[in-house]
Amino acid sequence: MGQNKSFFGPLELVEKLCPDASDLATSVRNLPELKTAVGRGRAWLYLALMQKKLADYLKVLVDNKSLLSEFYDPEALMMEEEGMVMVGLLVGLNVLDANLCLKGEDLDSQVGIIDFSLYLKDVQDLDGGKDCTVGDLQSKVDSLEKTNSKLQEELSAATDRICSLQEEQQQLREQNELIRERSEKSVEITKQDTKVELETYKQTRQGLDEMYSDVWRQLKEEKRVRLELEKELELQVGMKAEMEIAMKLLEKDTHEKQDSLAALRQQLEEVKAINLQMFHKVQSVESSLQQKDDAITSFEEKTSQVMASMKQMEERWQQAERARQGAEERGSKTLSRAPRKLQYAGAVTGGTAEGAACLA
Repeated sequence: MGQNKSFFGPLELVEKLCPDASDLATSVRNLPELKTAVGRGRAWLYLALMQKKLADYLKVLVDNKSLLSEFYDPEALMMEEEGMVMVGLLVGLNVLDANLCLKGEDLDSQVGIIDFSLYLKDVQDLDGGKDCTVGDLQSKVDSLEKTNSKLQEELSAATDRICSLQEEQQQLREQNELIRERSEKSVEITKQDTKVELETYKQTRQGLDEMYSDVWRQLKEEKRVRLELEKELELQVGMKAEMEIAMKLLEKDTHEKQDSLAALRQQLEEVKAINLQMFHKVQSVESSLQQKDDAITSFEEKTSQVMASMKQMEERWQQAERARQGAEERGSKTLSRAPRKLQYAGAVTGGTAEGAACLA
């Protein structure tokens, strides 16, 4: 035992570790005749034996050796591997039906003399008999001596067996220590490898996240540029439709006023020449729009190539940017020309002398 010499102390831990033992500890505490910890410990052992759970309760204690350090020294039987062997030997008591009476028993005092009279019934019969002879006694003495010599031989053999078992146990302890050290080294190496793999995974994951973010930003920028080009294309298409409507109205007004503008035939020829120029300009605008459509188609192809190839992303983005700037410049030029053409069309449809003078 350690500093706490009462062996009832560790038995009380069973109540916390095994809920089935709570009734056992409560019964021991409620016994009024028990005054000392030794008596309560003996009563606890009696009751555990009658419950056929003594080995189970002690196994719970042996499995929790960290809680026994305040009650037992490090080299105590309960703290060594022999404690589990002792528990295994006590399992055989579970098959016995023990009926022990605790009332009237003095469990607090130390038992100094063990009465073996109950186990020596044959000797009492011999002492009570008056017809025993010396020869019988001598034969019994000889048999006892032989038995004693056999017991001594068995004791010597058991002692040798114990020594061999102790040596084997020491070897097993050394092997166990060697295996434990190897296992600890293997676990440490595994932990280090796992840590290195985890760091590598984190770095790789961070690089992939950054790459994904860059690609996602570039894709958003490409989508924005594409939307701007589509808006510009819609604007150009609308301007083309307006110009076609204006040309149709101009032709209609021209045919209606041919009879009334005989004096202005020369001016009409000039107007026709101007219309021809406008037609050529419209064709040039259509060709420009076709070029823009081709540029948009090539840009869409480049966008799909950007999603497939990460390495050429920046170069294609620059090409798309140059295409967009060229489209904006051409669009701004087209927008600057459109108001002048519309003013000219209004002047022609007016049919007034003032318009004719302006044309002259």
